[in-house]
Amino acid sequence: MPEEVKHWHVTYNDIHNLIRRCTPKISEEFNPDLLVAIGGGGFFPARVMRTFLREQTTNKTLQIQAIGLSLYEPVEGATEEQIGQEVVRTQWLGIDAGKMLLGKRVLIVDEVDDTRKTLGYALAELKKDVEEEALRHPESERGALLAATKFGIFVVHNKKKPKLSQLPTGTPYYSGEDVEDLWLDYPWEATNIEEHDRLAAADKSSASA
Repeated sequence: MPEEVKHWHVTYNDIHNLIRRCTPKISEEFNPDLLVAIGGGGFFPARVMRTFLREQTTNKTLQIQAIGLSLYEPVEGATEEQIGQEVVRTQWLGIDAGKMLLGKRVLIVDEVDDTRKTLGYALAELKKDVEEEALRHPESERGALLAATKFGIFVVHNKKKPKLSQLPTGTPYYSGEDVEDLWLDYPWEATNIEEHDRLAAADKSSASA
């Protein structure tokens, strides 16, 4: 019989507190100008992080932009062969993506770093947008603009497992918590939040027993 997958239920409070503890380090070391949330798991963490970052850097408006990427979920136009193998773009920043990013410190936010395929794709594609935008500027300005453009990554949970994609050396990377290769059940996936929280409490109780 196949080994049963172990589930771990995560509450909104868990996520909120992991972000709260991680944000001072992100603010000090990376100090982002813009958050890019990968939907749908990155939406809630990005919004919470914005609150804490603005406490650290009150002079920034800190916009949140969203991109949609799908690896495991069926989406229109994706074949069965693509699901789980290829990242499919479902939403992007628009024709002015590069203009929005060039010269900024951009923090990409998602809920979990599993295989790293999605994060690797997002980072590579956003960098392409920046490079294309830089070509629209005088050659004398390009080097400084590209040097000022920085990308970092924050995930609520990083699974301690081999990754299928590697980030460029030196990419600032932050995780709220490193966890084993569990099936993480997030609160925004629950239809009964009270039952979800009950299961989360039971998970914590069994782990501490």
